[in-house]
Amino acid sequence: MAGLGPGPAVPVWLAEDDLGCIICQGLLDCPATLPCGHSFCRHCLESLWDARGAGDRWACPTCREVAAQQPRLQKNTLLQDLADKYRRAALEVEAGPDSAPRPGPGPSPAPRPGRRRSLQRVEVQKSITEVGQELTELGERLVDIVRSLQSQRPLSESGPDNELSILGKTFSSGVDLSMASPKLVTSDAAAGKIKDILHDLEEIQEKLRENFSWKEAPEAQTQGELLEALSSSSCPLSDQSRPALRRASQFAQWAINPTFNLKSLSCSLEVSRDFHTVTVSPRLQPYRLSCERFSTSQVLCSQALSSGKHYWEVDTRNCSHWAVGVASWEMSRDQVLGRTTDSCCVEWKGTNQLSAWHMVKETVLGSDRPGVVGIWLNLEEGKLAFYSVDNQEKLLYECTISASSPLHPAFWLYGLHPGNHLIIKQVKV
Repeated sequence: MAGLGPGPAVPVWLAEDDLGCIICQGLLDCPATLPCGHSFCRHCLESLWDARGAGDRWACPTCREVAAQQPRLQKNTLLQDLADKYRRAALEVEAGPDSAPRPGPGPSPAPRPGRRRSLQRVEVQKSITEVGQELTELGERLVDIVRSLQSQRPLSESGPDNELSILGKTFSSGVDLSMASPKLVTSDAAAGKIKDILHDLEEIQEKLRENFSWKEAPEAQTQGELLEALSSSSCPLSDQSRPALRRASQFAQWAINPTFNLKSLSCSLEVSRDFHTVTVSPRLQPYRLSCERFSTSQVLCSQALSSGKHYWEVDTRNCSHWAVGVASWEMSRDQVLGRTTDSCCVEWKGTNQLSAWHMVKETVLGSDRPGVVGIWLNLEEGKLAFYSVDNQEKLLYECTISASSPLHPAFWLYGLHPGNHLIIKQVKV
């Protein structure tokens, strides 16, 4: 069989997490691959094993597969080469297009800590910033144009149709209104329409300022999130097409306010002081080892729901990969949500696929990502339902349940992107 030739280079987008070590949360350095297939920095793995007790000393930190004796750790040269290439490429991106590439095949210094970002995301973030600035400037110009048009001297020989025609031409051509004809008319009807247009443009301008506050925007904002911001910022010109504000949920009277349980919290996660936000930590936390703690990036809430009706909402907009649902406290701590008979969830894979997991079976729901998920648990009728509640309630999935033990709100943040977080929202009554 012929060997591989030096074919054309194929661009492949990689994030640092694709070549990362979940122990140190950095790029792989002298990577070693265990028999189960998972790879880590060799010194990180050795340090972790040295700190463990004899029971699971040689266990894989990801899948928890235990070896009978200490595996022989050898350097994975392929992964090392990929990590070195990523380091060089990341430095070139940070330095900008004018900088010269670093010569030589050897490893380059790692990017600054905390900048866990794909090369593709760097380019997208730059274009998003430029688009935001241009849209904001355009909004300001349009407002100035309409205000100038509104102040023009009314004359009798023109009608509303002519005025709106001039307005349309002005918008499309970008003509300075100081050069426009002084015979522009402002009849009562046209003046009212212009006033409405001005009001709508001012609202658009304000929304643009809010959504493109780049100094406060997180670096992890994706292109999809930009499109969501733009769609929510657009302000139609007629009352009939204005989106209605979201009303209180039909389940509001059964709303609960769950809080995260620290005993079940994975060492890769952190919880806010009010116990309503769970975040992927940039490094493993030194929590006390316990059989109640998840080995994967999951957490349960303290509230045990055994009867009645219950409803809560989860803001997922700041997490790229997530699953939310319910599970019993007895759920195996080395399993993941939805893959057990005592858990159920909806899951966003981060690859434009929303799925539901029930009784260890996956149901693909579509490619629309819900920003806020409402969970309706009716234990009186044995029903569990998930809703998208961004603007209005839309049923995503419903199933029957027969819980032999109390159920707890359950959460899974996978992908291990530091800073990704889920928020238990206060339900509007």
